[in-house]
Amino acid sequence: MTAYDHNNIFARMIRGEIPAHKVYEDDSTLAFMDIMPRTDGHVLVVPKAPARNILDIAPDALADLMIKTQKIAIAAKQAMGADGLTIQQFSESAGGQVVFHIHMHILPRFDGVALKPHTGAMAEPSLLAEQAARIRQALNGAG
Repeated sequence: MTAYDHNNIFARMIRGEIPAHKVYEDDSTLAFMDIMPRTDGHVLVVPKAPARNILDIAPDALADLMIKTQKIAIAAKQAMGADGLTIQQFSESAGGQVVFHIHMHILPRFDGVALKPHTGAMAEPSLLAEQAARIRQALNGAG
């Protein structure tokens, strides 16, 4: 397996070198809006510890990532008024991974609405900021 790249875009976000529409942050985890969302409220959850994907993350770090993913998924579903959720994780190029820092996709789902294709089109920053605020509010118990 290829070595972890400490300059990948998510590692740079964790270090604060690249801005993000943050939803959640603690000592071990960062969650932020996907700038190319496949649905309204599409959130990415990443551990702060360096790990390429599920194949090399430490088991304790993976457990912590899943606990945080569940917490944020519950808030995203509530904040977006979604009917359900899709949670995704891709490992290696053949598995669909594009950014090689492990991350979980939280995709709020709505009955009868298909996911948008991953076209590379970026969402309006104001929309991402508004959705991030709604999810943060739900996380804080006010949503």
